[in-house]
Amino acid sequence: MTFLDAHNHLHDARLAPYRDVFLAELERLPIGGGVVNGTKEDDWAEVREMAIQHPWVVPSYGLHPWFVLRRSEVWLSTLRDLLMQDPRAAVGEIGLDRWIEGHDLEVQRPVFLDQLRLAAELSRPATIHCVQAWGALREALQGATIPARGFLLHAYGGPVEMIDDFVEQGAYFSFSPYFLHERKKLQREAFIRIPAERLLVETDAPDLRPPDEANPRPILDRAGKSVNHPANIDVAYRGLAELREVSLSHLAPMVAENYARLFLLV
Repeated sequence: MTFLDAHNHLHDARLAPYRDVFLAELERLPIGGGVVNGTKEDDWAEVREMAIQHPWVVPSYGLHPWFVLRRSEVWLSTLRDLLMQDPRAAVGEIGLDRWIEGHDLEVQRPVFLDQLRLAAELSRPATIHCVQAWGALREALQGATIPARGFLLHAYGGPVEMIDDFVEQGAYFSFSPYFLHERKKLQREAFIRIPAERLLVETDAPDLRPPDEANPRPILDRAGKSVNHPANIDVAYRGLAELREVSLSHLAPMVAENYARLFLLV
């Protein structure tokens, strides 16, 4: 049995003090693969280097809605070049976000759609971030050019009522260890309803850590703030198996099929 992390940020500076240790632990789990997501032009090269050093890493490059105002004039051509250099590479993390201060969906939306269109053109999967903008996302996808392979709604926090619409549009949904917090009841209810063939699992490390009582690997960043250990992918798998009342030995192969269908291009 192997674990597959559909969404993380292993290159993030907050994980730098632990990188050698956690990479070794991931090998012992064992980790069968992981999608490492860039979020801005400044970190795409780090993601590329991690994928070169670790063959199990699927690199993913995208302009996150938090950083659209910082984009350069050549961001889209740079993104295209990176994707063309590696036929395994995905598009992400991209999306829409109303949570951030001073958000402007009218700026975010065209950047999001440009990246989704590029993913479709190159037949690459896309990973989508959405916070407090689920209606706007559903509307944007209705008129969008969507990759034939589909797309991932990472750490899905949208309404149960929208699941069927997103499935019809091509969505997969990844379960995070963060959803084991008691206050995340609605997210857990959603993951009971999601079709088995659209389920994936993620850490989003160093973000979205599990609750303290369910966290076997507490670590701190240089500022002393708790962050999510990448090896907590096993916590997410076990949490999802328990939630759906299936064995881990049943869940893991099913997730592996879904992961391969969406992310394994070559």
